[in-house]
Order: sequence, then structure tokens, then C-alpha cells
Amino acid sequence: MFYLSKILSAITQPMFWLAIWWCIALLIINKWRRIALGMLWTGLLILFLLGFEAFPNLLLRPLENRFPVPQPQEITKHAGFIVLGGATGHPNSFLEHGQVPLGGAAERMTVPVGWMRKNSHFELIFSGGEGRMITTGTTEATLAAAFYEEQGVDMQRVHLEDGSRNTRENAQKVAAMLGDKCQKGWLLVTSAWHMPRSMEEFNAVGCHVTPYPVDFQTSSTTSWVEYSMASSLMRWQVALHEWLGLAVYAFTR
Repeated sequence: MFYLSKILSAITQPMFWLAIWWCIALLIINKWRRIALGMLWTGLLILFLLGFEAFPNLLLRPLENRFPVPQPQEITKHAGFIVLGGATGHPNSFLEHGQVPLGGAAERMTVPVGWMRKNSHFELIFSGGEGRMITTGTTEATLAAAFYEEQGVDMQRVHLEDGSRNTRENAQKVAAMLGDKCQKGWLLVTSAWHMPRSMEEFNAVGCHVTPYPVDFQTSSTTSWVEYSMASSLMRWQVALHEWLGLAVYAFTR
């Protein structure tokens, strides 16, 4: 399943398919010049259109709006947080500079900190190993431990799961770690667009979790003048990866 998830990461990048499209055009340009030139220009037009953020947001919004953020009075009724990895950058930055690199999904890491400080009964389960094809020997859990210690969180209430490499393994390994405690009622913290797939996996292993979505990328509407090639391509990949991942995970369960 790990290698399948990496294949999904590749094929859900729009540039992957555009590169194949352009390569085909270059291969046939000597024999079918007009067709090849049409393909090259069509690819450029598609690339231009991919930069409008409103398009990928149409796919992201239903993922992000599936689960509401819990109310404060409901949060305190839980045993604590299950935080999924995916918020840290490459560990080499930490190894060389001693600072934990947080990425675009930093809210996964930061949101539970205040609640942990204010509520002494909360525990925090962090789940994240090495999800890279080329490993470094430093897991996300190692970075999370350093981050939470820096933030002054009571580390006796922080528990690390460092063997998972994807969402399914997050759920399976956390369930194995908690055992019967998985039924106590936990707040599951991950990016809003990632929450539907995460909830399905944690429900499948029998954990009692309440979604606490963070790291929202969309609002109720997106102006059609919002244009960013880099941001939009990333949103396309995230949206396509999640929708395809939901289908694949359901088929392979």
C-alpha cells in the first residue's frame, strides 16, 4: 500500500501528464508536424488554465467542508489529540540547524499546543514515521518530539508512533498502540482536505475519533481572478490525490 500511495502522488500531478503529452508531441513532430504543434499549443493552454485557483478549489471545497470544527465545549470532553504527520519539512534542515521545519500544514502541529497547556488531562498521540522513498533515519515523530518540547508541552503526556508511512498505517499503528484506550474518544487532527480519508481509516480500525480539521485551503467562494501557477498546481495535486485515494482505499479495504 505504501508504494501504491507513492504512485498516486506521481500520477495526480498535472505536470506529470502534461510532460507525457509534450513528449508524445515531440516524438511525432517529424512525421505529423501539424498534429504535434497542435498538441504543444494545447498543452500550453491547459497549463495556463490550471493556474486559476477556482478550478482546484471546486474539488477541495467538498473535502474540506465535510466535517465541521468542533466547538470548544466539546473539545474538552475528549481524552486528547491524535495528530497525523505531514506538517514537517525535510529533516536535514533540523539535523543541520537544530530547528524543526514546519511546512504549509503547520496547523496540524500547532493547534493542539494551546489545548495541551490549558487542559492537564489531555494526552497527545503523534503518528508519523518516514514517508519518503529515500529514508534519512529521522522520523516525523522525532521532529514532533523536538517541536512539542520547544513549545513547553508536558512530554509525559506526549506519545509517539514512528512507524507509519501513510494514512492507513497511521490508523493501524495508532490503534495497535492505544489498544482499548482507542475507545476513550479522541480528537483527530489533520488537514481539512485530508480528513475524509483519515476518518474512514480510523473508523475502519475501530477507534472512536472526532474530526478536528485544520489547515483549510478554501473558503465558501474563490474569485475567478485569483491566479497562481505554483499554488494552483499544488491544489490540483492535493485534490486529485485525495479523491483518488478515497476510491483506492475503499477498494482495497
